[in-house]
Amino acid sequence: MAFAKIHTDLPGPKSVKILEKQGSVARAFGTFVPSIVDYAKGARVWDLDGNVFLDMAGGVGCLNVGHSHPKVVQTIQREAERFTHTDFTVIPYESYIELADRLCRMMPGEERKRAAFFNSGTEAVENAIKIARKATGKRGIICFEGAFHGRTMLSLSLTSKVKPYKEKMGPFFNDIYRIPYPNPYRWMGTNDPEEVSEQAIEALLNLFITQIPPSEVAALIIEPIQGEAGFITPPASYLKALQKICNETGIIFIADEVQTGYGRTGEFLGSHYFGIEPDIITLGKSIAGGLPLSAVIGRKSIMDTAGDGAVGGTFVGNPISCAAGLAVLDIYEEEKLGEKAQQIGNQIFEKVRAMKDKSTLIGDIRGAGAMLAFELVRDHDTLEPADTETLEIIQKCLKKGVILFKAGLYNNVIRFLVPLVISEKELEEALDIIEESVMEVTENFYSNRLSMAGV
Repeated sequence: MAFAKIHTDLPGPKSVKILEKQGSVARAFGTFVPSIVDYAKGARVWDLDGNVFLDMAGGVGCLNVGHSHPKVVQTIQREAERFTHTDFTVIPYESYIELADRLCRMMPGEERKRAAFFNSGTEAVENAIKIARKATGKRGIICFEGAFHGRTMLSLSLTSKVKPYKEKMGPFFNDIYRIPYPNPYRWMGTNDPEEVSEQAIEALLNLFITQIPPSEVAALIIEPIQGEAGFITPPASYLKALQKICNETGIIFIADEVQTGYGRTGEFLGSHYFGIEPDIITLGKSIAGGLPLSAVIGRKSIMDTAGDGAVGGTFVGNPISCAAGLAVLDIYEEEKLGEKAQQIGNQIFEKVRAMKDKSTLIGDIRGAGAMLAFELVRDHDTLEPADTETLEIIQKCLKKGVILFKAGLYNNVIRFLVPLVISEKELEEALDIIEESVMEVTENFYSNRLSMAGV
């Protein structure tokens, strides 16, 4: 059975009529798929012209429970009929309290937790930093090369990719200090994971000598697996070593789990996967099945220092979003999405590993659970990024009905953020299309190389 079905040019005629009005949309919101969505279910998307796509991007990681999961839809409909907004600080509601309680009980660590809800991942990050500074009375924040924490100004200051995010957007916040993230594939001088981990830890200790003492650092914020940078996965020992240093020096350890949370790694959190216990965790993306919601969850002793009114906002913790968040937790447990993520990850990894044997454009495969990616390079010695070829693969897949999303500092990584409800057959078809496209681009790449060499 073919799940992906493309029977018009992209965009089709009905989509074209809508896209003709796109001139009213700010250019900052350029779109990748040249079609207008009609509806979506699970891991499939239908456009206005009846074309069907297999979605490997999952709303950029927001749809771990899939598009329009019936339980989420029913919850939204029911709650919208009751009330749509009060502002929790004016009139509280049960869904906020219940979601906070359930999430706090799911966090790692023995100390009691408290939660605060916001609208987006970047808001969660900004408020986590504010709370850390308030709790410690210190100014410094340590972050990482390759990090992505959002696009509002404080989060953007922490983010570490110039184009398209930071160019001409400064000046940025002070008191932010950046160190290398341990990427064994591109680490200078070695690719041994333990050596990379040791050298990355040494870079942090050197920071304390050359730039800021730990006594002036409020927090260190890290993605357990870097998302936008291309699913960079640290050596197994690194995060525990990092947490130990933070604990010994009184630095608040923040895990940005906006993309790694909700079963993506095969565990509910990336922190569970790596066996760490952060002081504060930020959540977002898949927290409410695609509705705007994010969370900051931390140790009670830290969270309570913020005080009334120090953090918040008019729409934060919207009641419908919180109710949807409860439905998502039910789905996660009932459908065993953590186990499903491991199965998906195994299926993807085996397919991409076989592709790597046939295409020398594939340089590295990495990730955890269903949070997998592969990096494309033109040369395995120099690691020259194959950015043009990556885009060609993605465009070929799109024309065949598979939506993929790129990543990486050099735009040469294909990442999988597939809904965790995808069927084995749907994923198999999508992977076959990806393999076909990779091999077509690989053959073109070497044909062009031979032509340039005059062979």
